[in-house]
This record gives sequence, structure tokens and C-alpha cells, in this order.
Amino acid sequence: MDTPRLETEVFEMPRFRVPYPPEFRRQMVELVRSGRTPEDLAREFEPTAQSIAHWVRQAERDAGQRRDGGTTSAEREELSKLRRENHRLRQERDILAKAAAWFAKDKTPSGSSNS
Repeated sequence: MDTPRLETEVFEMPRFRVPYPPEFRRQMVELVRSGRTPEDLAREFEPTAQSIAHWVRQAERDAGQRRDGGTTSAEREELSKLRRENHRLRQERDILAKAAAWFAKDKTPSGSSNS
């Protein structure tokens, strides 16, 4: 006996999603703290249980309640800022190195005499 084949549509997932607003994340964290499970909230709202659990862990780190080696939000923000600054400084250094090389080449004698 043949089992019926289910026709499935291929859904293309968006590559980039707009993150959930901070207030929504805070509300999910508060609901977990009040006794709801991430799985329960995931069924009721859109984010996955894994995302909600991650938000709870991050909130605990930010509050100093968790010491598992993860970075706080403030540390992440500072690291991101420092990486951007490092990138900008490297670009500036490369530009200056190219300019110095160009000026050095322009100032080298071409082998002609000064008489």
C-alpha cells in the first residue's frame, strides 16, 4: 500500500532578520523569571526557545548573576566599538603608507645632474 506523498513548499528564509526590540526581549526575560518556560513562550510568540533562553542568560550576565565566561552587553558594545576603531586605524595607516611611498618615489633623483 502506497503512503501518500506530502507536497511541501520550499520556503526561502530571509538571510537577515531585524532583531527583536530590546523592550520585547526584556518582557520575555521577565516572563521566564516569573515562571514561564522558554518553550511555552516560543509556542505563544515568534522567537525560538533557544533565543529566549539566550536572552535570559545574557540578562543574568549583565546583572552580575552569571559568571560563565560570557561577555556582558557593555563588554560586547565596547569590543564592537574597539573593533570598528581598529579597522579605521588600519585603513588610515595603509593610506599613510601609500602616501609616504608615493612622496618618496617622487623625491628620488632621476639620475640627472644639478648643473
